[in-house]
Amino acid sequence: MTAQASFTIDTPTGQQPVSVAYERTGSGEPLLLLHGIGHHRQAWDPVVHILAAEREVIAVDLPGFGASPALPDGVAYDLASVVPVLGSLCGALGVERPHVAGNSLGGLLALELGSRGLARSVTALSPAGFWTQAERRYAFSALAAMRQGARLLPLPAVERLSRTAAGRAALTGTIYARPGRRSPEAVVAETLALRGATGFDATLAAGREVLFTSEVSDVPVTVAWGTKDRLLLRRQGIRAKRVMPGARLVRLPGCGHVPMNDDPALVARVILDTSR
Repeated sequence: MTAQASFTIDTPTGQQPVSVAYERTGSGEPLLLLHGIGHHRQAWDPVVHILAAEREVIAVDLPGFGASPALPDGVAYDLASVVPVLGSLCGALGVERPHVAGNSLGGLLALELGSRGLARSVTALSPAGFWTQAERRYAFSALAAMRQGARLLPLPAVERLSRTAAGRAALTGTIYARPGRRSPEAVVAETLALRGATGFDATLAAGREVLFTSEVSDVPVTVAWGTKDRLLLRRQGIRAKRVMPGARLVRLPGCGHVPMNDDPALVARVILDTSR
């Protein structure tokens, strides 16, 4: 069941309230799951039940995405703002230094949490921030095109497309290597989440100058990349390894940019191995 955590954050105009939607299940050491730009916490649904057998899983809708409201006016969607929000969320939930797994934008946030000593372990799946400027422009153009398509397509058309494998590929083939495995209901829900993401444009704008250059050396770190990632090409994993030589670099054969759907068992194993 979805819940809302409410707390206050410091802003240039004083303290402001923030609410974040999340789902919490399982038992064991806490594991925070962070999705990518334009997505929502349901991106993790294929692996949650596996992870929950060993971990207390907290799947989050990032501010301005899914069921989480936008950040207060004047608060940027950059690392300097969003990482403290996630730290305050953990405090509100009574969680100290969880394991963190993130995908894409969520992977970048997970690494930043690790670099600031706010995570016990970090698993970053195709994390943002290891691109060249040309690769970033390509990825941002693809994301903007997906967003535009989600906003222009009428709901009946989205529902009709979702009922066929070819239609699901048209809607989500940029991020999944095996879009036919997504259920029609999941494809409709994530298309609507992309359409309604109030934080999308500001997050994309904030990412234009992002490069992750910090060493995350005090906790276990795994960077995993799908061999069929069409959005952030897998050679970016080599750059991540150069930035963080102590990190484990793992290939995810046959997986796309959002690998939790393409191979749930493999992704869950990588996350649990890191958190052990």
